[in-house]
Amino acid sequence: MNPKTSGSGRKAGGQGGAPAPARITVLALAVLALIFIFENTRATTIRLLVPEVTTPLWTALLATGIIGALCGAYLVKRRG
Repeated sequence: MNPKTSGSGRKAGGQGGAPAPARITVLALAVLALIFIFENTRATTIRLLVPEVTTPLWTALLATGIIGALCGAYLVKRRG
């Protein structure tokens, strides 16, 4: 048996499966971001250095959010 788990399979010292406030906050922000993204569905023109691309605004917002999340994950991983 792993010393970090109890007999029920939960980690020792855990809260019995209750979600942490930080996870609730992140989940709420993610839901709000998705609502914001999908409420903005009109087409928009985006300039990518030289070419201009016409795409739905939600696509640009979602791509920007994913790029930001990947950069944040990379920075957190580097610190740890």
